[in-house]
Amino acid sequence: MRAAWVLLTALAALSAYYVYLPLPGTVSDPWKLMLLDATFRAVQQTCHLIHYLRLSHHLIVLNYLICTFDKLKSVSSEDINITDAVFDGVEVRVFAPPAKRDETLKRSVVYIHGGGWALASARTSLYNNLCRIMAESLNAVIVSVEYRLVPEVCFPEQFHDALRATKHFLQPDVLAEYSVDPSRIAISGDSAGGNLAAAVCQQLSKDEQLTIRPKLQALIYPVLQAFDFNTPSYQQNMNMPVLPRYVMINYWIDYFNGNYDLAHSLLINNHTALDVGQALTFRGRLNWTSLLPSSFKKNYKPVIQTTGKAEIIQEIPALLDVRAVPLLAENETLQLQPKTYILTCENDVLRDDGVMYAKRLENAGVEVTLDHFDDCFHGCMIFTIWPTDFSAGVQTRNSYIKWLDENL
Repeated sequence: MRAAWVLLTALAALSAYYVYLPLPGTVSDPWKLMLLDATFRAVQQTCHLIHYLRLSHHLIVLNYLICTFDKLKSVSSEDINITDAVFDGVEVRVFAPPAKRDETLKRSVVYIHGGGWALASARTSLYNNLCRIMAESLNAVIVSVEYRLVPEVCFPEQFHDALRATKHFLQPDVLAEYSVDPSRIAISGDSAGGNLAAAVCQQLSKDEQLTIRPKLQALIYPVLQAFDFNTPSYQQNMNMPVLPRYVMINYWIDYFNGNYDLAHSLLINNHTALDVGQALTFRGRLNWTSLLPSSFKKNYKPVIQTTGKAEIIQEIPALLDVRAVPLLAENETLQLQPKTYILTCENDVLRDDGVMYAKRLENAGVEVTLDHFDDCFHGCMIFTIWPTDFSAGVQTRNSYIKWLDENL
């Protein structure tokens, strides 16, 4: 009996050691976040083992597990009509509230889900629930884009899927079919979906043949650049739950179908060293020492290598392709962007991506709302369903929907 108690005590201690992470005191629901992160890490390690044994790609296994678990918590509503459709070869899920008596046309949001361009789905309950609540709260038609994922396809196919689906929806006859007001359409997305939303919005703004364009863009903790993995938020939050820095770098490598052997060189910014000529023209567009307020810069110093590896850019030219890294777009493109909302979280490696994009848009003359949350973390907005229900999720979701309601 004593041996059993010793074993149980040891297991409890090991479990606590695995779960516990030192977190900033401002993070909401810290123990719940630690448990969520421990679960993520355990599942990811299992998936990487399966990948190592060459049984399947780790992202395929991980996405299968996420979608299988997520379906167990599906939330439905009798007040919203949910249908699946195909827009120019791209699957979408449409959330449409019933027509009101004196109403003719509704506003609309094209929503692009996150997940590192590799995970999640418009059909899983986390995004199904978010889009349903958006449709109900805004009395709007929500089009959730089901773009293809890594490793099935890599950049630029996710961008092309999101662009094709959005352009198809913006056709006058399609908008009429869904009773949508052409002058009240937003494009939005979270994380990697925020990346795609920003890139699509930039592309649409330059399309001279397009007669209908989004009125707004709303980006939720978007990933916008792969130029500098040592911004203050990358340094401050390098080991934060849900999205530590090394995981974000691996997502970029997977998105570009690159080699994991490059991860360390990317982490220390060898790909954008001073002697890498291809990066020089972009350096001024991502100078965080001038784009970030002092409260975010703190005492962090830029990491700029004198000598790096130009072959990285030659092997992965998409690292500097504005369709993949919208923060590097030229000012002439930024001037064409619609009124913008950007939500950022203090405890997120991507915080500075969003803050810098807000500043660059503002400098270009675009009206921008930067909605920053000191106690929140990356991905929190979709975590509102038990057992992954966080006060941070409800807080950010309500603020996001409130802005859309007031501006769309």
